[in-house]
Amino acid sequence: MNDDDTSKIPLSGTASLDDARSAVQAVSSQVFDFTGVPGKASEAGPGISACSGMDEEKYFQVYHPWNFQPNSPGDVDKAMEHLKSKLNTGGWVLKDEYRDNSPNKNLNLVADNDAKKMSVSVVAYGKNIPPSLGIEVVSGCYRIPDGQTIHHS
Repeated sequence: MNDDDTSKIPLSGTASLDDARSAVQAVSSQVFDFTGVPGKASEAGPGISACSGMDEEKYFQVYHPWNFQPNSPGDVDKAMEHLKSKLNTGGWVLKDEYRDNSPNKNLNLVADNDAKKMSVSVVAYGKNIPPSLGIEVVSGCYRIPDGQTIHHS
């Protein structure tokens, strides 16, 4: 990330690590609901990272990468259509939609929610076995409350 990108990461206010993780998990749950098809999510929880160009002792971001596997393999495309629609409502704005350079030319979506200071990226792995969606929710930069410590994970 270059210096110009740092200013694009919104400040999310002050929060404890637990509160920030909970906020990101709530957005991940919303994205799960947005898929609109039955399936299961991987169990990995959110992690903590430093905010590029900011004091690592005071500022942090929360990231939550997870995988969604529809119960029916053919539902990957349906889930992406639902996500394209839902990620343009309720404060969400679909910022980018493109096919990546992989041999499968996977469809990618990127959306931001300025009010929640969150971003989500979704990759459709429709040709994988089993077909799935790779999803990552990332927060803006939080400031840790005075007296608390950031443990990057």
